[in-house]
Amino acid sequence: MKRSCFIIVLFVSFLLWAGGVQARITLPSFFSDGMVLQQQSSVAIWGNSDRKQQKVTVKTSWNNKKYTVTTDESGSWKVKVETPVYGGPYHIEVNDGETVRINDVLIGEVWLCSGQSNMDMRVGGRYSDPVMGSLDAIVTSGNPEIRMFTVASKMTSEPLTDCKGEWQEASSETVPEFSAAGYFFARKLNQVLGIPVGIIHASYGGSRVEAWMSKEGVAPYKDLPDVHNASILYNGMLSPVVGYGIRGCLWYQGEANVDAPDLYTQLFPSLVSDWRKQWGIGEFPFYYAQIAPFNYNKGEGKGKNSAYLREAQVKCLHLIPSSDVVVLTDVGDDRTIHPMEKETVGNRFAYLALGRTYGKKGFPATGPLYKSMQTEGNKIILSFDEMGKGLTTYRQPLNGFEVAGEDRVFHPAHARFGKDAQTVIVSSPEVEQPVAVRYAFKDYVKGCLYNMSGLPASSFRTDNW
Repeated sequence: MKRSCFIIVLFVSFLLWAGGVQARITLPSFFSDGMVLQQQSSVAIWGNSDRKQQKVTVKTSWNNKKYTVTTDESGSWKVKVETPVYGGPYHIEVNDGETVRINDVLIGEVWLCSGQSNMDMRVGGRYSDPVMGSLDAIVTSGNPEIRMFTVASKMTSEPLTDCKGEWQEASSETVPEFSAAGYFFARKLNQVLGIPVGIIHASYGGSRVEAWMSKEGVAPYKDLPDVHNASILYNGMLSPVVGYGIRGCLWYQGEANVDAPDLYTQLFPSLVSDWRKQWGIGEFPFYYAQIAPFNYNKGEGKGKNSAYLREAQVKCLHLIPSSDVVVLTDVGDDRTIHPMEKETVGNRFAYLALGRTYGKKGFPATGPLYKSMQTEGNKIILSFDEMGKGLTTYRQPLNGFEVAGEDRVFHPAHARFGKDAQTVIVSSPEVEQPVAVRYAFKDYVKGCLYNMSGLPASSFRTDNW
């Protein structure tokens, strides 16, 4: 009996000793089965071991190459691996004495989408906000080459290193609860490029731009009265995925900042610069959606009319390298801040990426942008960039223009296209000597000016009054 007890104690002691020397490796939630890694790149993989100064080996099946790194004093480690041209599925083995295997890994194009509620709107709709065409999109969504990861909502005062979430293959069961704008973008990209697409979604309804900036990034602005809840969403939702290999970012936000359009032209470029610095992979493409017209019921003073925020977003084009804007003047709804046409949003994001990032030719990537004006007598001639083959209203009236003289009083204008629909000519019988023009510069308006490819013109003004 005593001998048996001694053997049992000895065996248990051995197991405890063995468990003590056996390191245990942990990986963030996004380094998991079904993940997508950015193709033809040097991408970071990181994690933790419960032992410091422990050798960790990462082996990638696409080239059977081993990458070795040693954990630091806290057990953390990070290594960069080289990825091939798109393909898969592959697997990755991470070993620090025990082996963790990540299966069903695709190599393709990876994008991050972020912002507030309009980016968070799901394909299946949410609350009282439906998405047009959702049923057909869901029924036809099965595609193993589209992988989606949603970062769970979280606000914190300090940066986190992990988040809740999992990679999901596009299907009728997973797509309804994914970002509609993000999914439609990924679907179009996959359709055109024929490449696997991974889309990471991190957004939060009602969030201001400063909530998504790191502590360092927002530091110059944190004491301004218009800055609220700085960094709490960066810490809780973005910090965990910072450094994951991406091609670029999609951003749909601004509704919560309509009260401070001038400040937005400082905060938003600072956010992009902040993210690019945190990622450390250069000036990756950053495409953003202009907020759609909506009746904010805040009057027409500067900083109240949401057209000033839309104007601020266009100004940011000249302040943010490798950026471009999706214009949505034609999809606004005066009854809700959440337009239903999310497929339109996602597709327009894709047109930008296909044209600007992937070099596809033969089409304008965005809608007409005001370029310049010329006064001829009682008329003003407006010129635009990004017209493609010319301008159109799709046979609807050319409305929404106003002109003003030196008295700065705006009057509704008569508008018509110039020769070959390359310009817009505006005038008003009430303004003999016009000096300024505005188009769709209202809180809510239904845009009617497009290029021939069907992409709308942004609201704009030629004055700075």
